[in-house]
Amino acid sequence: MQTVKLNNNIQKRYLGNSGLEVSALGLGCMGLSYGYGPAMDTRQAVELIRAAVERGVTFFDTAEVYGPYLNEEVVGEALKPYRDRVVIATKFGFTFGDDNKQQILNSRPEQIRAAVEGSLRRLKTEAIDLLYQHRVDPDVPIEDVAGTVKALIAEGKVKHFGLSEAGAQTIRRAHAVQPVTALQSEYSMWWREPEYEILPLLEELGIGFVPFSPLGKGFLTGAINANTSFGEDDFRSKVPRFATEAREANEQLVTLLTGLSEEKAVTSAQIALAWLLAQKPWIVPIPGTTKLHRLEENLGATQLTLTQDDLRKITQALETVKIVGERYPAAMQARVGR
Repeated sequence: MQTVKLNNNIQKRYLGNSGLEVSALGLGCMGLSYGYGPAMDTRQAVELIRAAVERGVTFFDTAEVYGPYLNEEVVGEALKPYRDRVVIATKFGFTFGDDNKQQILNSRPEQIRAAVEGSLRRLKTEAIDLLYQHRVDPDVPIEDVAGTVKALIAEGKVKHFGLSEAGAQTIRRAHAVQPVTALQSEYSMWWREPEYEILPLLEELGIGFVPFSPLGKGFLTGAINANTSFGEDDFRSKVPRFATEAREANEQLVTLLTGLSEEKAVTSAQIALAWLLAQKPWIVPIPGTTKLHRLEENLGATQLTLTQDDLRKITQALETVKIVGERYPAAMQARVGR
């Protein structure tokens, strides 16, 4: 299959009205260390991140929970030579059990400060460009969270404030205390819920949107089918949407994407990413990968233009597809959209 040829002049975008400029596609670094099986060899992970920089990527996403801690160390090592050229986003919001596996929601002000000090050290930087609350903590008023980050910004340790998987009222309340630069939440052809309430709110408030899992955790690439098996340490083994019967049902979306990609002589992944980029000029997806050829394929989507007629046809086609299965296990579902 032909792919869009890549040059290093990747378009730039601003995250909302914040003035924070990043490459139109970022790199989600989680999967290098966490979530999809064994951690990648550190040297190879560093090389992949640096390859992204060389190809024009300026926006890199990590979090203390990925590992935990390991992913921030890898990102910090990889980006140290390029620090003045890149934007690093990381996240706080958890403490960890004795085995470092249990994730406990914790956004108390003192914990935010402790998390930031750890992130600064691991990322080998003097300031975090974009600091997200990873998940809303129901035990801590969002005003206290936003106020703490506001103080960290005044101290020069943080530059921009973000939220992840937050609900509309939480976003509005936080923004009133400290302007929110970006919301990071799941958004793709197979999870379109943000279109109903979140995207209009972000447009109203001038907040950028950073979709994670823009390729449906790999499903929209066409590389996963009903026969694919996932290891115990692969997060998808516990996700209802990746149960065998759900994958069988959801293959109709992949069939649709394959047809669209063949018409354009590109790949399914490039169609899925170009569709996201076309939704709003302040949307910056952060697909992750461990493979250089996939990185280049994804970046090629920034040079694929979908016409209004293309987008209309895609929207009409998507309306005919019913996606089966929840996107999170029940215990995790309770953490999102607060």
